[in-house]
Amino acid sequence: MVNLKVGVTARGWGAATARDPKQALEAGRRAEAANLDGIHTGDHVTFYGKGTDGLLTLAAIAAVTERIELKTSVYLLPLRHPSPVALQAAQLDQLSGGRLIFGVGVGGEDPKEFEACGVDLHTRGARTNEAIQIIRLLWSRDHVTFEGDHYQLRDISMNPKPTRPVPIHIGGRSTAALDRAGRLADGYTGIWLSLDRFRSAAETIATAATEAGRDASAVELGLQIWTSVDDNRGAARARVAAAMKDVYRIPFDRFERYTPYGSAQEIADHLAPYVELGARHFSLIPVQATLEETIERAAEIRSALLTLQP
Repeated sequence: MVNLKVGVTARGWGAATARDPKQALEAGRRAEAANLDGIHTGDHVTFYGKGTDGLLTLAAIAAVTERIELKTSVYLLPLRHPSPVALQAAQLDQLSGGRLIFGVGVGGEDPKEFEACGVDLHTRGARTNEAIQIIRLLWSRDHVTFEGDHYQLRDISMNPKPTRPVPIHIGGRSTAALDRAGRLADGYTGIWLSLDRFRSAAETIATAATEAGRDASAVELGLQIWTSVDDNRGAARARVAAAMKDVYRIPFDRFERYTPYGSAQEIADHLAPYVELGARHFSLIPVQATLEETIERAAEIRSALLTLQP
């Protein structure tokens, strides 16, 4: 059977989102009890005025769980200097007993977010490439020196270090993200990819990895998927459409062909061909009426998907 992991996204909290911090903790507990493989968090400093810190959210969840994988999906690395991020991630990995997956993205949909952090939007890709290299160095050795266009370190040591080499996954769908995944990362989490584009993305990542002298098969492929489970497909569509339009401020028609909705079996049937093309993890964002239902429906999708695997 294919080694397949299915996780669920836990929302952050704060006055802007009207969410209670206890909900994130409860999501972690319920996801672990439901045998989901991971609990995932988004990350923004101020996305159209709303923010949530992915590492901070996972630290809270780590304290109330024991087994479940903890993944940022994705952390906007170019908004921060890599040195403090390396320390925060290392401490979180220690706190969780080696359960952190550091998912990284570049963002950019809201330029004001970069302005708020004093970062040039147009440098976000180059900053991310340098930051990943710096973080890996700080995690693995002392007396680090690094000379880049955006970051410079001279004889820097940082402790504590992670319990093991923390896997770094790249999120996104651009050619630059695919190249970054192949050259620098342990995994790739795509979003809004058709089957043809997923196949093409896998080929691009493999080429980049090979050109960098890496084993292409070492880059784990996956997808982040918005969805909604309901026997009434119209109700499911309306729910996920409203949520995505609220977040991205773009009509749902732009996303619909990438967004499965309906019964858990229908959603599993939609995802199964991606597994055949090499997907080994899914980060589900189920839009449901309650937290309890969100976790339950994610677990149903996982169960239905695993039954389809040979």
